[in-house]
Amino acid sequence: MAQDSQALHGEGISAVIVGQGAELVSLRNADGLELLWQAGPAWRRHSPVLFPIVGRLKGDQLRHRGQAYPMTQHGFARDKPFAWAQRSSRSCTLVLTDDAETRTRYPFAFRLAVTYRLGEGQLDIEFEIINTGDEPMPASIGAHPAFNWPLLPQVPKEDYCLTFAEDEPAPIRRLKDGLLLPETKPTPIQGKTLALSERLFDDDAVILDRPASTSVRYSAERGPAIEVSWHGCNELGIWSKPGGAPFLCIEPWHGIASPVDFDGEFADKPGVMLIEPGARRLLGYRIGLG
Repeated sequence: MAQDSQALHGEGISAVIVGQGAELVSLRNADGLELLWQAGPAWRRHSPVLFPIVGRLKGDQLRHRGQAYPMTQHGFARDKPFAWAQRSSRSCTLVLTDDAETRTRYPFAFRLAVTYRLGEGQLDIEFEIINTGDEPMPASIGAHPAFNWPLLPQVPKEDYCLTFAEDEPAPIRRLKDGLLLPETKPTPIQGKTLALSERLFDDDAVILDRPASTSVRYSAERGPAIEVSWHGCNELGIWSKPGGAPFLCIEPWHGIASPVDFDGEFADKPGVMLIEPGARRLLGYRIGLG
């Protein structure tokens, strides 16, 4: 195990987190089966933390008080080294704070803490965002875990589905060049069930911008299952690489890509939370193994 990583061990579950990006890089069940995508050529990440934006901004620029700041897709947290604030065999907390470099892209003072905690057969991930500055801070945050698809190599990809806790009749949103299209699309979810196929992602991510559920189960008729649940997150993205890739991302978000016609102040962008000076926001998600 690398020095800049922490292995967690619990009942029926183990995980590894690295300091770079505070990223989860391994998740195994009681049988030692690796469930997390191992950052192969199709996509070189495992489970990045998306902050201070989710998705893209128009022109890859964040606008604040009339000034434009460069901001690449999904923000900078996933590419920054976090400091270890706490680490043990069952949990760890990593912290990122603003510095001279982040302020050239995001002109706000902040403290972002990411905590991983193992329970019996489950991993809880908590995000704590604190505004340490003296003006209201607009921000978004999101999770982007990629699970192996299929979870068992001998099971066909088309045997897998997502089963939501509630019926999901609302239309979905789609992207063009990473930006949110204005028109909605009919949902491919039938009742609670989304049948998975590679063609589902021909038009990029499937985005639920107002999901009725706060949990979804990823499974086939045989083999392991994964349940992802969330709190404080208003949107859910489901993604695999267009054209086919051996992973499936289930992404709880508080925030969303910019609409294609939005080029205003970041604080006015749809989906952004506004955190007052000295205030904090807590949100997160859970990965349960079945």
